[in-house]
Amino acid sequence: MNYAALKPDTQSIVVDEVFPHAPETVWKALTTGDLIARWLMAPTGFEAVEGNRFTYRTTPAGAWDGLIRCEVLEVTPNERLVYAWTGGDEGNVGYGSRLDTVVTWTLSRVDEGTRVCLVHSGFVLPTNESAFTNMSEGWKKVVRNLDAIAAEQGPPSLH
Repeated sequence: MNYAALKPDTQSIVVDEVFPHAPETVWKALTTGDLIARWLMAPTGFEAVEGNRFTYRTTPAGAWDGLIRCEVLEVTPNERLVYAWTGGDEGNVGYGSRLDTVVTWTLSRVDEGTRVCLVHSGFVLPTNESAFTNMSEGWKKVVRNLDAIAAEQGPPSLH
C-alpha cells in the first residue's frame, strides 16, 4: 500500500456527529466484528490490533473481485482507530476503479456523550469520482447506523 490518502492532492469524506453514548460504548460497536457487520459490512478477520489485515466483501466489478482489503494502522482504545481501505482494479473505470484510501475514526468525550469523527481520505479525482460520490452519502448512513447499534450496547443514553 502506498497510503495515497496521506498525499495533499486527494479528497476526503468527513462525517462529524455527537452521539449520546460514552466513548467506550461507541468503541465497542466500532471494534466488535459482529456489531460492525450490523452497521457497515461483515468483516473477515478483523481485530483492533495494529498490523492486523482484514477484508470486507462487496459487489465485484470488471477485473475487481469485490474484496476491500484493509490493514489496521493505528489503535488508541476508546479514542482512535485508523485502517487502510484498498480495493478495485487499475483496469476499471467508475465503480470498481483502483482505490487506495485510509479510514480514520476519532472519538472524543463531550458533555453530550461522544463526538464521532469519521474521515475517509485519499480519493484521487477523477479516477475515484464514483467511489467518492457513493461513499459520501453511504458513510452518512453508516454513521447513523453506528449510533443505533451503540445505543443497544451500553447503558441508557446520557440524555
